Amino acid sequence: MKNLFADRMSKVPRSFVREILKVTENPDIISFAGGLPNPLSFPHNELAEAAALVLSNSSKALQYSSTEGYEPLRDYIANRYHLSGLDVSSDNILITNGSQQGLDLVGKIFLNRGDAVLIERPTYLAAIQAFGLYEPKFVSVPLLDDGVDLNILKNMVETFNPKIFYSVPNFQNPTGITYSLEKRKEIGKIFNKNHTIFVEDNPYGEIRFMGDDLPPVKKYLKKSILLGSFSKIVSPGMRLGWIVADNEIMNNLVTAKQASDLHSNFLSQMIVHQYLSDYDVETHLNKIRKMYKIQRDCMTTMIKKYFPSDVKYTRPEGGMFLWVTLPEGMSSMELFEIALDDNVAFVPGEAFYSDDPELNTFRLNFSNSDVKKIEEGIKRLGNSIKQLELK
Repeated sequence: MKNLFADRMSKVPRSFVREILKVTENPDIISFAGGLPNPLSFPHNELAEAAALVLSNSSKALQYSSTEGYEPLRDYIANRYHLSGLDVSSDNILITNGSQQGLDLVGKIFLNRGDAVLIERPTYLAAIQAFGLYEPKFVSVPLLDDGVDLNILKNMVETFNPKIFYSVPNFQNPTGITYSLEKRKEIGKIFNKNHTIFVEDNPYGEIRFMGDDLPPVKKYLKKSILLGSFSKIVSPGMRLGWIVADNEIMNNLVTAKQASDLHSNFLSQMIVHQYLSDYDVETHLNKIRKMYKIQRDCMTTMIKKYFPSDVKYTRPEGGMFLWVTLPEGMSSMELFEIALDDNVAFVPGEAFYSDDPELNTFRLNFSNSDVKKIEEGIKRLGNSIKQLELK
């Protein structure tokens, strides 16, 4: 039976987070594992009204549509980019089934077996999955507090001549770190001198709740791909994201998407556009930012209170995650088993590495728990860390 399947399937790991979510369906478990937006942020009533308007005013929402996506929605996205100084038109935008499909399409049009792919260390685990299907050679670049290590990045580019460099510059998943303005400009200088495509994934950029907004890295690049998503700012269940790319890349992306699914859910596209047209998105975003800041502040305060002092953690200014580093020699997988017995869950760090993982790391999600659960969950987790120290 095994020989029936393509060789590539044996080389791609299952999503550790998806497997953990099966365990955490138990209502007694406090879960910091999933990358889930807070359901209180979903505009239920507004989307219901938008859906009713779309369905009552037009039958085309139920018909096949163009691969590129609903043009008024693409115009809306392009106009949002103009606010951040990017010259983008609707022709540069392809609507996708979440930004995850965007990653798959990028892999499909660029990667041959054995091609080098630069990724951050650690990186978004679903990117490892998406690109891994095309059997590339992953090359990891360490992250510092303000983005990748530029000296190592330059060396990797020169040594491996990678096809793409995949990066999450804003509130990175899993670490929560953000690239500094200086680092964004330097990255532009590096990649404008070679043919590597910078793939900038930005699902969290709109949910900055501290500090100043920074321009997309794309602003400093001649050729790049930028991914966006409505999952974190409207609803993940709508499964809508997008890709921004120049004409040559876009032509290939459209062809690849036609082979995948013809087009993304057109009804969802029209509903989301109706919602964005009828309501003030900034008011909605400010609600999310305020909520997540409270939850983030609670989590960092509780970590300081309940974790041993030699445990390190990041302090994100936006997004949904923070990253914890245990003392050397401790295993987050062992901690996971202990914590699960105390009904609290997280994602061990090894899921976020393509090779040679740092076993003493793990990711915490703060967006999908209220402050009461955060306090209790971090207290339990602190006790679990102390139990592990005694082993």
